[in-house]
Amino acid sequence: MNFESDEIYKIQGFVKSLNSVHNSIIVVEGKRDEEALKKLGVSGKICQFHSFKGLIKFADSMPKYNILILLLDSDQKGRYLTKRIISQLQHRMTIDLSYRKYLTIITKGKIKNVEDLSTYEFEG
Repeated sequence: MNFESDEIYKIQGFVKSLNSVHNSIIVVEGKRDEEALKKLGVSGKICQFHSFKGLIKFADSMPKYNILILLLDSDQKGRYLTKRIISQLQHRMTIDLSYRKYLTIITKGKIKNVEDLSTYEFEG
């Protein structure tokens, strides 16, 4: 994939912004999503939703964080999981969807799966 320099600059800003949020956890669907974020330089706590073997176990382990940053994929499964997580946790903690929305905007919809961020080549 070819990326404009402005797009790369915005992705770098996205990473810096993610790294600046304290007492938060970033939730992705799986291992490749986590690896893509780390490759870009995300240094915050990242959690793989699928490692919890169910929504209840996942929800029970999250209250120690103030902010839950959901970075699930934009496909049907990701949207479904996002709705379910929000319904379980919205009264217990702050759920931040702004990063997912911003990612869609800055990539002009090219990145639908978080793991696809690994196509960006730069030092985070």
